[in-house]
Amino acid sequence: MVSFTYVIRDELGIHARPGGLLVQEAGRLTSNITIIKGAKSGDAKRIFSVMNLAVKKNDKITVQVEGENETADAEVMKNFFKQNL
Repeated sequence: MVSFTYVIRDELGIHARPGGLLVQEAGRLTSNITIIKGAKSGDAKRIFSVMNLAVKKNDKITVQVEGENETADAEVMKNFFKQNL
């Protein structure tokens, strides 16, 4: 398992548009991707799971990537967060 932390910079946090893009990006990858905020966690490949986390600006999240291509998939997700959130 590979994990990294990220602080959300988007003014609105993970709202509908970037949340949808996040789910699309995660869906292209073969690894299981979990987003953790505090005591809550959600599957990054499911929009309701992501939106239920209610991630706001300046929230610190942890992204866990597990699978055969976890290192490469974690890099893809890091880049996604940097560019979009």
